[in-house]
Amino acid sequence: MNWVEKYRPESFLEVKGQELAIEKLKKFLEEFTLGKLTRTAKKAAILHGPPGTGKTTLAYVVAKNRNAEIFELNASDLRNKAKLEEILRPAMEQQSLIKKGKIILVDEVDGISAVDRGGLSELMTLISLTPYPVIITANDVWGKKLAPLRKQAEVIQLKEINYSVTKEVLFDILRKEGLFIDNKIVTEIAVKAKGDLRAAINDIQSISKTDNLDEIEFDERNKETDIFNALKTVFKEEPNKKTLGVYNSVNMNLDEIMLWIEENIPLEYQGEELAKAYEALSRTDIFKRRIYRQQYWRFLVYENILLSYGISAAKKTPKTGFTSYKKPTRILKIWINNKRIAKRKSIAEKYALYAHVGKKRALHEFPLLVEIFKKPEVQKELKLNEEEIDYLQNKA
Repeated sequence: MNWVEKYRPESFLEVKGQELAIEKLKKFLEEFTLGKLTRTAKKAAILHGPPGTGKTTLAYVVAKNRNAEIFELNASDLRNKAKLEEILRPAMEQQSLIKKGKIILVDEVDGISAVDRGGLSELMTLISLTPYPVIITANDVWGKKLAPLRKQAEVIQLKEINYSVTKEVLFDILRKEGLFIDNKIVTEIAVKAKGDLRAAINDIQSISKTDNLDEIEFDERNKETDIFNALKTVFKEEPNKKTLGVYNSVNMNLDEIMLWIEENIPLEYQGEELAKAYEALSRTDIFKRRIYRQQYWRFLVYENILLSYGISAAKKTPKTGFTSYKKPTRILKIWINNKRIAKRKSIAEKYALYAHVGKKRALHEFPLLVEIFKKPEVQKELKLNEEEIDYLQNKA
């Protein structure tokens, strides 16, 4: 039997390294129960964090703890609005036959693509109607497509599991299996798993069947870093070569990362450190403006250095403790709006060229033409790119 399933936690006490997330999840469930009377509590919770940190496991622990039946869906089930209506609505409306209650689990919701949003809209409608708590999991919850869902749900972050916690879990499993593996090998597996406990357990099960452990080589996992882990590296760790490449695996452009840095500098730095960090940030902005004005794209190197190593070097010593980083608010909204305006302009320019009219006229008539632009054959004729099509799909 797969060890991940065999030793999946059945209680909150058995879930390691996620104490803060568990506390918030318990609070959500408590408020949900009270909310049935007041109708003020949110009916869904989004568990987000890197792979292998226990998001799905926590949902099953909740079901076990509440003696509830669990009804599970994933991103592929949300691609068809009619199918979702057919499957999920009865599950949300009908009582469990064998259990006291029910938990609705929607797994990997960030796997929904731009063309699947009809299902996401239907899911949000059903969430507003359900008498049962809905638990949603996502690796990255901060994508634009999930913004409406974030407003409707309690967002709970699961942090990357420390290697020492991973190591403790691995040794506990080995004891239960009556096996011995050298401490050095177990430590190497725990470190190179990079917080992915599920992957570490799979690795230890695989090598437990190997006769010659000396010949085993462990590849370090190359996984996408979320913005929260990148911020932790910059703000808390000593600046080094790793710091310079910290944004390479973050699925965001530097302009958006810059907004996250600006929002969270005051949470980590004070006094002289704060002044140095803002100085580095202001120099980053200078290079950004030079890039846009003069098209000197080689300046991106300096922008990246200042935003990573420069911000990190502002602190006198490495920092410890947990910091709850915040996503940008007002500034991000302005930036997003500017991006939307840019997409509208680019569509209008393509239409103006195709229809042989002026750009100003095309922009002026844009609201009247939106429904026409939404047609696939028109999009193909105008050669609209994915971002422009995505913008049109989100227009009312």
